[in-house]
Amino acid sequence: MNLLPKSAKEFGSVDYWEKFFQQRGKKAFEWYGTYLELCGVLHKYIKPREKVLVIGCGNSELSEQLYDVGYQDIVNIDISEVVIKQMKECNATRRPQMRFLKMDMTQMEFPDASFQVVLDKGTLDAVLTDEEEKTLQQVDRMLAEVGRVLQGRETEWLFGMDEGRKQLAASAGFRRLITVALHRGQQYESMDHIQAELSARVMELAPAGMPLQQQVPFLSVVGDIGVRTIQHQDCSPLSGDYVIEDVQGDDKRFFRRLIFLSNRNVVQSEARLLKDVSHRAQKKRKKDRKKQRPAEVEDLPAAPEQSIDKSYLCCEHHKAMIAGLALLRNPEQLPEISLALLVVGLGGGSLPLFVHDHFPKSCIDAVEIDPTMLEVATRWFGFSQSDRMKVHIADGLDYIASLAEGEEAQPRYDVIMFDVDSKDPTLGMSCPPPAFVEQSFLQKVKSILIPEGVFILNLVCRDLGLKDSVLAGLKAVFPLLYVRRIEGEVNEILFCQLHPEQKLATPELLETAQALERTLRKPGRGWDDTYVLSDMLKTVKIM
Repeated sequence: MNLLPKSAKEFGSVDYWEKFFQQRGKKAFEWYGTYLELCGVLHKYIKPREKVLVIGCGNSELSEQLYDVGYQDIVNIDISEVVIKQMKECNATRRPQMRFLKMDMTQMEFPDASFQVVLDKGTLDAVLTDEEEKTLQQVDRMLAEVGRVLQGRETEWLFGMDEGRKQLAASAGFRRLITVALHRGQQYESMDHIQAELSARVMELAPAGMPLQQQVPFLSVVGDIGVRTIQHQDCSPLSGDYVIEDVQGDDKRFFRRLIFLSNRNVVQSEARLLKDVSHRAQKKRKKDRKKQRPAEVEDLPAAPEQSIDKSYLCCEHHKAMIAGLALLRNPEQLPEISLALLVVGLGGGSLPLFVHDHFPKSCIDAVEIDPTMLEVATRWFGFSQSDRMKVHIADGLDYIASLAEGEEAQPRYDVIMFDVDSKDPTLGMSCPPPAFVEQSFLQKVKSILIPEGVFILNLVCRDLGLKDSVLAGLKAVFPLLYVRRIEGEVNEILFCQLHPEQKLATPELLETAQALERTLRKPGRGWDDTYVLSDMLKTVKIM
């Protein structure tokens, strides 16, 4: 029986596949290898608990054999109604949790970020039968849908959109760039180990004529490959899955991090651990290695408050935000006078906690939409409320609107800080959500800020057109706008003020920062000597 099509173009036809499976019957047909040939790679990169989607499943036994060895959260789709009916009948009793659905992979019905793994053994080849425009558009739709349903960095603007990929290649300084996602479940000791594993595969994608011995450079978007100990993991109804992990830095010190798994390569919050805690963590890791067992997720008791080094700000953008206080009137007096602050976005709480501890007469309102984050900050990052620092569980948009529109509406804050992330990684702006920089909302922010106050915003925006729009919108409401780019990061800190006559040239700005710093460095204040306020403002630009 000849099952092959008359031409390659028929591989893209629904009718061909309906006839193929009718003639083939229930006997499995394996394209490009069997489970035994592929299982080594599959087991390495797929964890049994992960949600797996198989596109163009046909009647391959691959899904069945994965299911039988423990991968039971598998969904299979195919465009052929005949084969889906056959596979349902074959597996209904033996594999009750596995699903088979008739579905077009270019128009999938699953919600965004539904799967951790998408498997395709030969479907792309069946679609890419030629290089005509119509065919290439079909392939683009397929890959866009795969990216949409995946949970991982593949869907971020930088990796998932044409403009983002072009920007990434340009910033790397190469015409051809291959991106590889290393997921959190995979363990690698160093970049050398990664390079050794991937080099052969990378060369398979090299342009024709490249020498076989050509050295291909490997670049990393993150710098924490290697030592990582998960202390706690859980799921927030609002923020989704998250982990608390201790990571060893370049200086051998340990840092505690909060990571949202929906945006798993962004450190949401970070705090340095005191040296005695770092030393204990190091001893524990050596002990675990001797037992030769994989690191397990531990749900340890709450971290003692003294384990967090509260005097140290890990995040460069937090340091720049604190430096922005030098824009206030008489900054050298700030530690001794009343200071009212609003911080939207709590995370691990390090930013409001730092202000609270170093400005003893400050009063801080922190707004956090997710009550789970308050629990995380308190239990794992040494955060605590006081009579000078209160956390309000509310949407920042609603909280500010209620202050601006209430009966007692009036300017009340010397400083307003936004450090709030967006949950949509495809926008090209991951901080803040777009609603926080709409002009109508910025007018509400303006109404609760005192005339001489400063509005400080953490902006993370890779889309240059969108960023220009945000800056223009801010300047329309706050005529005086300073921008401080964080070196080596996408973050830009925006310092916004209401009156152009408050403008300080760079020398004046540095002078005011140094005046504030002299006060903060007085004995007994616990100021970290490595943190130089004036350094944070040297490269500020006035828009």
